[in-house]
Amino acid sequence: GGWTRLAYLDMTDSTVNCPSGFRLYQSGGVRACGRPVTSSGSCVSVQFPSNGINYSQVCGRVTGYQYTSPDAVHNGHGSNHNNLNADYVDGVSITRGSPRQHVWTLMAGNYEQSVNTNHNCPCATGSTQQAQSFIGDHYFCESAVATGGWQYQLYTSDPLWDGQSCGSAETACCNVPGIPWFHRDYGNTTTTDYIELRVCGDEGTDNEDTPVSYYEIYVQ
Repeated sequence: GGWTRLAYLDMTDSTVNCPSGFRLYQSGGVRACGRPVTSSGSCVSVQFPSNGINYSQVCGRVTGYQYTSPDAVHNGHGSNHNNLNADYVDGVSITRGSPRQHVWTLMAGNYEQSVNTNHNCPCATGSTQQAQSFIGDHYFCESAVATGGWQYQLYTSDPLWDGQSCGSAETACCNVPGIPWFHRDYGNTTTTDYIELRVCGDEGTDNEDTPVSYYEIYVQ
């Protein structure tokens, strides 16, 4: 009757490889797994079967890193903003089953401070962004750019979605209950759906990516 782990990745172990289809980033001692090189929006996916386990709760945590200039759920690129099945977020999408049902979204915003506010986390002070209706409050969002403009780099000094090292505009983002753990409770509704984790971005990988270095997902 306890929690069963369906998904686990720890890239600090140098013997561990990225999931199939993901691209390895290596920088400053950090190893992380992101989207394959692309010039446009895309997602890369890994699925975790439930092995027949009936569950009504999902919990987990994900550690990712900001590459260059992701802008959370900014509605300015392409037509997939309201499409759960596509690149609706710069960050990580966790869903269950087919058709996909939203579990949690982990977004990467552009800046930690109140500049370029239409590219910052929906939860950030002064942001003009709003999470899509299928997300609601079921998301975490952080940025790793503390000062100045963004650079073409992997921001290894500030891991995302841990509630730590948050900038002046991110206080609300980092004070959400449970962080870094997300949790969904579906009450009396049980399912054997597989869990899917996607790393997405609505622009090319030269401009934005949010590779992940660690995840663990459990069901009960």
